[in-house]
Amino acid sequence: MTLKIGWIGCGVHATQMLLPQFVRHDVEIVALCDVDGARLAAAGRQFGVRTLHSDAMDLIATPGIDAVGMAVGPDQHLAFGLAALERGLPVFMEKPPSGSAAGAEQLARASDKAGKPLLVGFMKRYSVGNRIAANILRSGRFGDVLGLTGYYMTAPGYFAGNVDYTGFLLHHCVHYMDLVSFLVSPVRRIEARKVEKTPGRILFHTQFDFECGAIGTIAMGTIQSRSTPVERIEIMGDHQRIEVEDVVEIRWHRNPPFKVDDLGATLADDSDSLTWKPNFTAAANEDYKGYHALLADVLPALAGADTPAPDIHDGLVAMRRLEDMRAKLDI
Repeated sequence: MTLKIGWIGCGVHATQMLLPQFVRHDVEIVALCDVDGARLAAAGRQFGVRTLHSDAMDLIATPGIDAVGMAVGPDQHLAFGLAALERGLPVFMEKPPSGSAAGAEQLARASDKAGKPLLVGFMKRYSVGNRIAANILRSGRFGDVLGLTGYYMTAPGYFAGNVDYTGFLLHHCVHYMDLVSFLVSPVRRIEARKVEKTPGRILFHTQFDFECGAIGTIAMGTIQSRSTPVERIEIMGDHQRIEVEDVVEIRWHRNPPFKVDDLGATLADDSDSLTWKPNFTAAANEDYKGYHALLADVLPALAGADTPAPDIHDGLVAMRRLEDMRAKLDI
C-alpha cells in the first residue's frame, strides 16, 4: 500500500536532497507546508502536490495522511513532532531532533506513549563507504575494533553575523555523536579540547572511550574550505584497518606478505588490500550520501515494520553526547 506523506519544510535540503529520494519509493506526497509562499508553490509544482499549507498544524490535521515528515529548525522539530505524535501519526524528521537533549527526551516519551515511531535522519550510517565499512565489521572478518579516528570539517562561512557554534554542532557534529557507536560500540566516556584561532574558526578533538574497550578521536571544526571536503574515518583492528574517504571511497587493508623478493607474488583475496570507489561517470541515479538507503528503512518503519532505521532513542543518545562534548569545550 502506498504510504501517504504530509511534509513540513520546503527549503533547499528538502526539495533537492530528501523529497526526490522519497518519491523513488512507494510513497505519495499528499500535502506540503512552508511559511514561504513562493517556496511552497515551487515545491508543489516540483512534486505535483496540490494541498499546500502555511501552518504546520493544518498539515498535521490533513485527512488521509499516514505519516508526517519534516526538515525544519530544531525548535520546530520538537513542536511539530510532538503535535504529530499526539495525533497518532508516525514521524520522520531530519536531525537534530530538537535543539537539546531535554527536547529529544520529550519526543522519545511522546513516541513511546503514542506507540508510533519517530525516525531521525542520521544518513551517515547509510553513506555508501560507511555502510560498506559497517558490513565488513559485522561480517566477523575484521575482528575486534581497537580504535577509530576521523575528521569532519566545514568552513567559517557557515556563520553569518554573530559567531554561534550551535548550528554547526546541531546540524553537523551530531552526526558523529551517532556514527561512532554505529561503527564501534556504545560510548563510555567523552573528553574534548579545542583551539580557536579567531571567533568562528575553531578546531576541536573529541576523544571517546567505548564500552567494547576501543578508543577513538574525531577532529571537527570550521577551519577548512566548504568546497574541499574533509571527511575521513579510519577504523583500526589487529593487523587490519578500514579507511573511508569522503563517504564514497573505501580501503580495507589486511596483513599481506612482502612481495618484492617473491617471484611468484600475486594478489590474494584473503590478505591483500581491497579498495572501492564509485564510478561517477555511470548514468545511474545512485545515492552516495545515503538518503535513499536511509529511507528504504525509514518508510517501512513508518508503516509499522521493524527495521534498523535510527529512531528518537538513537537521537536522544546522540544529543546527550553532543551536550556532554559541548560542556567540556565550553562552547
